[in-house]
Amino acid sequence: MPKGLVIVESPAKAKTIQKYLGKGYTVEASLGHVKDLPKSTLGVDVDNDFETEYIVIPGKEKVVAKLKKLALGMDTIYLAPDPDREGEAIAAHLAEELGDGAKSKKKKKKQENGHERFRRVTFNEITQRAVREAFERPRDIDQHLVDAQQARRVLDRLVGYQVSPLLWDKVRRGLSAGRVQTVALRLIVEREREIKAFEKKEYWTIDANLAGPKPPAFDARFLGKGEEKIEVPNEEAATKIRTALETADWLVRSVEKKERRRNAAPPFTTSKLQQDSSRKLRFSVKRTMMIAQRLYEGVELGEEGSIGLITYMRTDSTRVSNDALAELREYIGSNYGPAYLPQAPNTYKDKKDAQGAHEAIRPTSAMRSPDQIKQYLKEDEFKVYSLIWQRFVASQITPAVFDQTTVDIDAKSGSDIFWFRVTGSVEKFDGFLKVYKESREGKDEEDEELKHKLPPLETGQKLTLKSLNPEQHFTEPPPRYNEASLVKELEERGIGRPSTYSAILSTIQERQYVQKLGGKFSPTEIGLVVTDLLVENFPDIFDIQYTARLEEELDEIEEGKEGWTQALGDFYKKFEKDLRYAQKHMENVKRMEKPTDEKCERCGSPLVIKWGKHGSFYACSSYDKENPESCTFTKENPINLPDLDSADVQETTQEEYCENCGRVMVLKRGRFGQFMACTGYPDCKTTRRLDQGKKVPDIPLEELCPKCGRNLMIRHGRYGEFTSCSGYPDCKYVKQNFIGVKCPLCKEGDLVEKKARKGNTFYGCGNYPKCKFTSANKPTAEKCPACGSEFLVEKFLKAGPVIACPNKECDFERPAEPAPAVG
Repeated sequence: MPKGLVIVESPAKAKTIQKYLGKGYTVEASLGHVKDLPKSTLGVDVDNDFETEYIVIPGKEKVVAKLKKLALGMDTIYLAPDPDREGEAIAAHLAEELGDGAKSKKKKKKQENGHERFRRVTFNEITQRAVREAFERPRDIDQHLVDAQQARRVLDRLVGYQVSPLLWDKVRRGLSAGRVQTVALRLIVEREREIKAFEKKEYWTIDANLAGPKPPAFDARFLGKGEEKIEVPNEEAATKIRTALETADWLVRSVEKKERRRNAAPPFTTSKLQQDSSRKLRFSVKRTMMIAQRLYEGVELGEEGSIGLITYMRTDSTRVSNDALAELREYIGSNYGPAYLPQAPNTYKDKKDAQGAHEAIRPTSAMRSPDQIKQYLKEDEFKVYSLIWQRFVASQITPAVFDQTTVDIDAKSGSDIFWFRVTGSVEKFDGFLKVYKESREGKDEEDEELKHKLPPLETGQKLTLKSLNPEQHFTEPPPRYNEASLVKELEERGIGRPSTYSAILSTIQERQYVQKLGGKFSPTEIGLVVTDLLVENFPDIFDIQYTARLEEELDEIEEGKEGWTQALGDFYKKFEKDLRYAQKHMENVKRMEKPTDEKCERCGSPLVIKWGKHGSFYACSSYDKENPESCTFTKENPINLPDLDSADVQETTQEEYCENCGRVMVLKRGRFGQFMACTGYPDCKTTRRLDQGKKVPDIPLEELCPKCGRNLMIRHGRYGEFTSCSGYPDCKYVKQNFIGVKCPLCKEGDLVEKKARKGNTFYGCGNYPKCKFTSANKPTAEKCPACGSEFLVEKFLKAGPVIACPNKECDFERPAEPAPAVG
């Protein structure tokens, strides 16, 4: 007799857990969330205490049906999704859907009360010990965790589904606003404006190459006069100082020696793993998290079978279990010796909002070194596992020790005494650096000091000047954010949570709000426009401090300190006020006509800046759509093109010339995206697709294949993008884009968004070829109130989007309230 049904998210996790539990249990995968708010409607009743309407996600019906069937024969159903808010919500939704599978009225009653039949089990690592301990201590679903997840979901839905339509109406279709993504975009935009507004300031450094009684020679840097630090602002000042120094007497003023210790960093939290992987491995946040997910769920290690190699990878805690700590200390003592093992374990302080129930990201066994299992891992898995293992091992090793020497030097020239200094370090004991060194943004002062090899020096010693090197510099603006520095900024400001950073970074790129230049984020024109509109019209909702405060409220909901509907009520008061203001006052960019000083190259009339599908452009002010003879001149607005003076762009771009006429090619936008075009147009009409001759890389997704459990990928085919299984050709699954509407013809299939050969979108029945229903316009799940037609469709007219009846004999039509998908 089966002991119970165990439900996890992924087949890989199911396989590993099944091995540990044995034949008495049936372990199945839900393939992620099974329920969500509907895509076609808001799904939240703001007037009825934010009551939510959750539905089974289109395409998940078969998964739910299979789980229901399995649940019928089970006394106990163990819900084992991941140990966080999302996992708790998945568990709650599974309990709701499988509740009808109770074997008796008595059991059903118990199930409705939340007792006995549905049991929640969680573990921070998928090992035999951790899994068995979890099943020995099952618990009820934690409603506070579920409420916190639901509050976040509703917050994001309210913002996305009520603000995004404004952008559709005022700017262009397909745009989205997100409660956190917009604030992340705001940081990038504000940094870009800091860079643009930055005024470079000239300064000079003067280095003296000096020799003491014994080699080697060394460089010391000018600091000031006497004991006062002074700046060298220009070449004139540098030349004056250099002239005085050429006849100066050089003496050692002081020599200060001290021992300095450098402590190891704590084991990884999610954000620190994302940052280090970005800097050291050049992996995107999304790629890092996907690899970590595989390592957590289990990897085949030959005869050992599927083994979970790391602890749960979504955590903000640096805590390590006592068992893991004891094993690690044993490993360090055996493999590195007593000098590398501290007398007591190193301790690290968590942030005040860290989840103490979680552990840091660490190997499930310190004894399993990367080299031991390299043969079983893919290259990217080996790199990420090595990073995690090294950081964990180093975290419990003794500090590195350096002898640091600081030498102050006087250069006496007449009555002036010029002050120079050099600092050098010598590594005395490598300590944790034997295993791992933390990456850092910008220059590492410690590394710079290690480059200075100093001879033995004493106070009062004479030195010989070998050469002087004055060098011009300019102050630099703050750097653009890369993935690592943006994640760091988001975390420090309390915006979002590490588990959401991957989705945030993906969304702002997918919406084309930012572009990556040399690995750094730069806002696009549409990103600048959207940010300005949203920040101006929603000053409360997209305020950085307010967004951080909302994250704290979600933590309080999780801890049971605040009710989720109360938090939403407070939020909605602010939001509703801003929304009403924006609906009345937000600028309609589509109708923009800004005058300029430029003249039309054809007729000499003034040019104006207008807004089109692909951004702003210059157009002749004399154009009249009623007059076919009027001037139709337009040209690209340079703001749409990358700044070719940018160092970030120069790293990745080089000037391209037309193969037919030799003129420069420039980046333009058209109906089908960006392309290169000759500046000689209309005399020369040469164009080139940006991807011509280049294979567009596949984009891995966190979503799992419903057939085999591998990750899905966005691929590029003859007719554009499509989503399919990364396991091709073993698994040939291609994702259908269900729109959440039943087929009005056969009443059985779900309608799917499809692409025709010419690239246009249409909608058809998922039961094709049995049912051949198609529609050029997107159907909605509403009946026509005028004629009773089974469905209505979305149409896009010049006056704006409308919901209309497809029946040609019915003229029903009303303004649309589009509900865009929000990342």
